[in-house]
Amino acid sequence: MTIHNFDEHPSLVSQYMAELRDINVQTDPLRFRTNLNRIGQIMAYEISRTLSYETVDVTTPLAKAQCQKISEKVVLATIFRAGVPFHQGFLSYFDYAENAFVSAYRKYKEKENFDVFIEYIASPRLDGKTLIIADPMLATGASMELSYRALLTKGNPASIHVASVIASTAAIDYIRSTFPEEKTTVWVGAIDSEINSHSYIVPGLGDAGDLAYGIKE
Repeated sequence: MTIHNFDEHPSLVSQYMAELRDINVQTDPLRFRTNLNRIGQIMAYEISRTLSYETVDVTTPLAKAQCQKISEKVVLATIFRAGVPFHQGFLSYFDYAENAFVSAYRKYKEKENFDVFIEYIASPRLDGKTLIIADPMLATGASMELSYRALLTKGNPASIHVASVIASTAAIDYIRSTFPEEKTTVWVGAIDSEINSHSYIVPGLGDAGDLAYGIKE
């Protein structure tokens, strides 16, 4: 399994990450959503460089030109609700991709004890396709794994790209142990070493869904 950590090579992702983490900038939900979208766009471009292409003839007003087009069938999947603006960044680049949506939520049994449940899934067939699963926060990895298992009911993808803005070290290890190593690539803006008793990443950035769309009851 290959891990691409953008934090190891400072870029515009570093600038957007600083704003996402900053409590003073987080007061602007539009800015927060925009930065998730921007990081999604950059990751989409980097992922595109790893895909397969085919040569096609394109007719210009003057002659024919040989061009390269993606030969893989891409499916963009996201996990509601924080994943929506992040997903939109990917969709801005992979504009011909099919899309899949999964609703995963935490059901608390006690204050710090919860299970993750899948409530909803809408997806095309995945057999032989390239699956990109985008979710901003990869805290424990449990929601990502359950979402992936739910998506497998729609077929077996040829390759898998897991994309997150921030992941914990524990979540990276969990993905290594639960996803097929030979066909999974992880893309992450930064990796933080801790998760707290509520399974939030530390220092992280807080609740991405609440920051993007408002506090939920």
